[in-house]
Amino acid sequence: MICLAWFGVFFALPVGNAITADFRHSRDTFAFVNATVFKYRAGHPYLRPRSTSKDPANEYNRRCFVMTRAAMQFYKFARFDPRSTPLDDRALAARIRAVTRRAPWHESLPQNHRVVFPGYANLREMSKARAHVLQKNIGLGWPTYLRLGNFRMFYKHDLKYQEKTYANLDAALARGDLFVGYLSTYPSLAINHSILCLLYTSPEP
Repeated sequence: MICLAWFGVFFALPVGNAITADFRHSRDTFAFVNATVFKYRAGHPYLRPRSTSKDPANEYNRRCFVMTRAAMQFYKFARFDPRSTPLDDRALAARIRAVTRRAPWHESLPQNHRVVFPGYANLREMSKARAHVLQKNIGLGWPTYLRLGNFRMFYKHDLKYQEKTYANLDAALARGDLFVGYLSTYPSLAINHSILCLLYTSPEP
């Protein structure tokens, strides 16, 4: 399985033949980063000191869920037209919201029904040139903490629950879909993060 997190990319070595969506890190992810609240030393978290330098933590942070969800939405509902003239900020913002309003678990749209972004070849290129417009319009970070599904972290989950969760992940990736996963060490706050999983690997026979 390969999972993308926007402070880095994490790889688990594949075994067997992979079934995967045509999702490319160099094309289908954002050029800007989401800074984490914590830094880590020898596996132990500590608060990131606020800096006066151009530290991403000062500008854009706690958006891991927003960015994983938006990457999935752009992959499923947007297309790019590099030969046309780029939109101004206002028109671009409207089209970004037209993508991010769609439920990410819905089926991918056919190419002729997708929201078109002129002037750029892909999401990586557009987010490098127009980072501020994207950051302002793909969503806020704080509503993530109010999601109804968050209640599940307050319960101790048995092996059956873990097996069901793994089966859902396994099924989604096996059909070439993407899957947003939530990582938490609650009640410890050492990890509170989301990742985009995109590759399923079948074991050797």
